Amino acid sequence: MAYPVVDAPYGLKPINLIGGQVFAGSTRDYPITNGYSTAIFYGDYVGLSRGEIVRLSVSTGTAGNQTGIFLGCRYTNPVTKQLTFSQYWPASTAAGDAVAIVADDPDQVFKGVVCSATTAVASGARAMIGQNLAMINNTGSTTTGNSKNAILAPSDTPATTSSLPVRVLGLVPDTAVSLGTVTYTSISTATVTCSALPFALPVGTDVGSLDSSGNYVSSGSFVDTAASAGATSFILNQAPVATLNTTIVLMQYPEILVKINFGQHQYYAGTSIA
Repeated sequence: MAYPVVDAPYGLKPINLIGGQVFAGSTRDYPITNGYSTAIFYGDYVGLSRGEIVRLSVSTGTAGNQTGIFLGCRYTNPVTKQLTFSQYWPASTAAGDAVAIVADDPDQVFKGVVCSATTAVASGARAMIGQNLAMINNTGSTTTGNSKNAILAPSDTPATTSSLPVRVLGLVPDTAVSLGTVTYTSISTATVTCSALPFALPVGTDVGSLDSSGNYVSSGSFVDTAASAGATSFILNQAPVATLNTTIVLMQYPEILVKINFGQHQYYAGTSIA
């Protein structure tokens, strides 16, 4: 089965719950202030302000204020006077009965796209599982109603800062892209010298090799700095923890699974929202 190419971020989409629990579509309704002046898109982070939903510009975290992810809204259209269900909240809509539909379960697992900056699609990697990552705050699309927020591809040392907004739970193999293989001649700490790359390497590309039985061996590292096609070296975020065969396997995982980090979600914060 062919899967679509992931070419842009879309915010966070609910998949299931931790522990293998099924997501049954359960959400919670929260009021939106009449005339609230900021557009909110499907997949955006939202929080509470005086009991009503506001869009959060989450990047490196907003401890204890994250209510969940916005999944649309309903309100009485001020022009047609008809009840309207919308993928996004149009900024400054005059509707006193506006309600946001929010995925607010703190154990919710979401799928999202990894980007190196703004909407430039990058990659997740095995070595990122269990780490905390930052988000990229982008303005959504009024055409589709969808968010354009992305998960920021990390670099250098593992991201363990507790204030970062999401925890990585896994990779999405369905949309993984096999970039191919390359023969390396040497690895000096975190710099891999190799034959000319026949393809570009995005930040976060998973790096490994195959053993004599054809089993994948993870290096425990990923590409730290994007490399262009034709380059004869690339840099890893850390030195490999495994001995690699001379043929390196390179995989791109544009989508990963995350959850809102502990202490970032309002239900897991001891201090209440003012």
